Amino acid sequence: MDDRIVLSLLVDNTAGVLARVAGLFSRRGYNIESLTVGMTADPRYSRMTVVSLGDQTVLEQIKNQLNKLEDVRDIKELQPDRSVYRELIMVKIRAGAADRQSVSAISNIFRATIVDVGKDSLTVMLTGDQSKLDALINLLEDYEILELARTGLTGLERGSDDIRMLP
Repeated sequence: MDDRIVLSLLVDNTAGVLARVAGLFSRRGYNIESLTVGMTADPRYSRMTVVSLGDQTVLEQIKNQLNKLEDVRDIKELQPDRSVYRELIMVKIRAGAADRQSVSAISNIFRATIVDVGKDSLTVMLTGDQSKLDALINLLEDYEILELARTGLTGLERGSDDIRMLP
């Protein structure tokens, strides 16, 4: 059975870094389940959160190969019990006047936000862990889902013990 690994990479904020990291995965035949990237508080660096699946040998190989990339400054494996993970989802649902109340009620249960209202649609936004987002989708399947977009997982380690500040 494959294990899931969540890696937090601190990388140079330069052109081509994303392509080099993704290329490493594709060259080795590893699948990326989720990938998010954004600039850190220091504009010289970006943080990538990469989620992949594999046995322990494959997961160790992924970390070893990433360490060889000169753009990668730091790698942390985010353990579920010592990290905070979140994902964002937006779901556009066909909802006329008759359905708006019930879609709004479902959204409220999850503390989701209705971010757009059209004549015949609603767009719901929710952040949370994967199971929370999946539960919302499950309840909204009774309606026609017109579009759905997920950001992918992002995360940080809890506490301040393992934060590496670069000069």
